[in-house]
Amino acid sequence: MSELFTNISVERVAQTEWITLQRTKQLNALSTALLTEMKVAVTAAMGDDDVRIIAITGSGRAFCAGADLKEVANADPTPGEKDMLEVVDSVFELLRHGPKPVIAVVNGLAMAGGLELVMACDLVFAAESAQMGDAHSNFGVFPGAGGAAVLPKRIGLNRAKYLLFSGDNVSAQKMMDFGLVNKVVPDGELRQTVQDFTDKLSGKSPAVLRRMKAVANRSMDIDQKSALSEELLNLREHLRSWDLQEGLSAFVEKRKPRFRGY
Repeated sequence: MSELFTNISVERVAQTEWITLQRTKQLNALSTALLTEMKVAVTAAMGDDDVRIIAITGSGRAFCAGADLKEVANADPTPGEKDMLEVVDSVFELLRHGPKPVIAVVNGLAMAGGLELVMACDLVFAAESAQMGDAHSNFGVFPGAGGAAVLPKRIGLNRAKYLLFSGDNVSAQKMMDFGLVNKVVPDGELRQTVQDFTDKLSGKSPAVLRRMKAVANRSMDIDQKSALSEELLNLREHLRSWDLQEGLSAFVEKRKPRFRGY
């Protein structure tokens, strides 16, 4: 599929779809063209039964430096066509609420829209050298994909305000201390560490992971009683699934389950 793209590359490793941002000279800044390609790639991966996990990373020394401010400055959208903000929203919404786990593999700088891309993913693995920050305030830009709306929920209000107001970057380790990053690994071990983890996830029931992602996401926006009701409803539906019966049979027969995702 990579031959279809010029701003990203796509590689299938086992059951993990690796999507790599390839605007290396621009520090993988988000352009409308790149985001459009990402939407095509992510949509295809979400709909492919042979893909269990999606991993997003960057080329060169950056994960993503945010929106391409040159494009923003020169924006002259054609009437009736989607502008960059609409494309960003549609891509990030797909990452957040698509049925498969998405992992941000932060290989370097992740700033502004790059940090928002990180937050649109389900899990975050980062290289030791990676730096993250909001950076919008440095250029008089207001966030539009989660900087002010999501970051406080992820790391706490005071920490989020510090990053939002100052525009400073902090280390991957600090972001792990804040609760945004799941794991920090040596730079040279990042990709293999993620591949090992996604290979592990690929052996889980896709139906279970899909339901877990949906209920966990919803729990952030509703009260606990409502979240528990949704969890119970999903469990009742899952009781009729092939994956549950396969998992129970595998347990009884002392073998590895072969899940199908339904």
